[in-house]
Amino acid sequence: MITSFQMRAARALLGIDQKRLAELAGVSLPTIQRMEASDGNVRGVVDSLIKVVDALDRSGVDLIGENVRSDSGGRGVRLKQPGPPPKFEEPKLTD
Repeated sequence: MITSFQMRAARALLGIDQKRLAELAGVSLPTIQRMEASDGNVRGVVDSLIKVVDALDRSGVDLIGENVRSDSGGRGVRLKQPGPPPKFEEPKLTD
């Protein structure tokens, strides 16, 4: 399974927007938008999900599953905890 967070991170690594991912995968833009709006694991039609994962793979993204090692080298992104990353707060400036 792929999470919505992985999809957004994969797009960021590739420097593409939702429209371009839709084109690469052969699915509609609203499909990508719905997938990325999912909480946690992406929900949707299995065929569409397979097309998106395949498009990311062809584009050079290696999706790393939960509790899976990544020994093949290369760059990647993995959250330490499942779910959304914690909110970052800007440090407050003092006089």
